[in-house]
Amino acid sequence: MASAEQIKALLKSHIEGNDQRFFSVAMQVAAHEAKLGHGKLAEELRALVDEAKRCHGTGKPVPISRPKGELAGLLTVLYPKARLNDMVLDNPLERQLQRVIREQRHSGRILAHGLSPRRKLLLVGPPGTGKTMTASVLAGELGFPLFQVRLDGLITKFMGETAAKLRQIFDATGQTRGVYFFDEFDAIGSQRGLPNDIGEIRRVLNSFLQMIENDQSHSLILAATNHPEILDHALFRRFDDVLHYELPNTDQISGLLKTRIGSFSPKKVSWQVLAGTAGGLSHAEVTRAADEVIKEALIQDRTSVTEDDIRLLLLERKRIGDRLKNSP
Repeated sequence: MASAEQIKALLKSHIEGNDQRFFSVAMQVAAHEAKLGHGKLAEELRALVDEAKRCHGTGKPVPISRPKGELAGLLTVLYPKARLNDMVLDNPLERQLQRVIREQRHSGRILAHGLSPRRKLLLVGPPGTGKTMTASVLAGELGFPLFQVRLDGLITKFMGETAAKLRQIFDATGQTRGVYFFDEFDAIGSQRGLPNDIGEIRRVLNSFLQMIENDQSHSLILAATNHPEILDHALFRRFDDVLHYELPNTDQISGLLKTRIGSFSPKKVSWQVLAGTAGGLSHAEVTRAADEVIKEALIQDRTSVTEDDIRLLLLERKRIGDRLKNSP
C-alpha cells in the first residue's frame, strides 16, 4: 500500500492542482507495489494513470507536462497521434517495435517478476528512413508525450554545463513518463579518442553512459543516429535494443505510394514500375513526392492524379537528392 508520505503528497498535489506531481507520485506508488510482488495492482494503477493522462483537459496526454524553466530550453514536447500502421517497415523491424509496445503495455506484469520492459532504444540508419517517425509512433501508440531533446540547448562551450543539463533531462524522465528522443545522437555519443575529440564532449559521453545505465524511470529513452560507426562501443550495451533502418525496397515503396496517395490514386497504375523509378529514395523522400503530387492535383481542382504525375515528382526528388550528394 502507499506510504503515509505518498498519500500526503497525492492529496497535496491534488489540492494545489499540480497534475504532473500527482501523476508522478501515483506512478511511484505503482512501482512500489510492483516491487512488493503485487503485479496486477501495479498494472491497474499504471493503466488508471495513463487513462487519466489521456483524458485530461482537451484529450492530450498530460498537457501539464509541458517543460518549464530551464527544461523549456532543453525539451520540446509534442503529442503525436501516429500509429504503427502509418509506417512501412520490413518484418523484423516491425516485430521489434510491436514487442516494445507490448512490453510497455504490460510493464506491471513484467516488473512484478523482477524483469524490465524494453525502453532504452538505439535507432540507426540513413536519413529519412523512419527513425524520427518511430519516436512519434511509440508516443502515439502508448499515449505518452514525446519530448524531443534540443541539442542546441543541451551542448554548450562551458565546462561541466552540458553534463549538468543532461542531468536535468534524466531527472525529468523520472518525474514525467514519456518518450525522450535524442536525435543526431552522434553529436554526444561519438567514440572517445577520435581525432576531433575534445575533453568536454568526452565528459558528456561519460555522463550519459552513467545516467542511462542508472536510469530507473518508466519513460522510454530513444537515441537516433545516421552514423553508428562513430558511436562509442560502450553505448551499445547500455541500450535494451538496437533497431536498424534501411532504405525501402520496391515492395515497400509501392505500399507507401498507395497508402500516401490514397483516394487520389489513378484507376490504372503500375505501382511496381513506379517503385522501380523511386529506387534509392528514402521513406521521407517518397512521402514528400506523394504529397507534392496531391498538392498539385488540389491546386488544379482534380480528384485524382496520373501515373505520369507520380513519376515526374519521384524523378524530381531523385534529381534533388543527386545534387545534394554531389555538392561539395
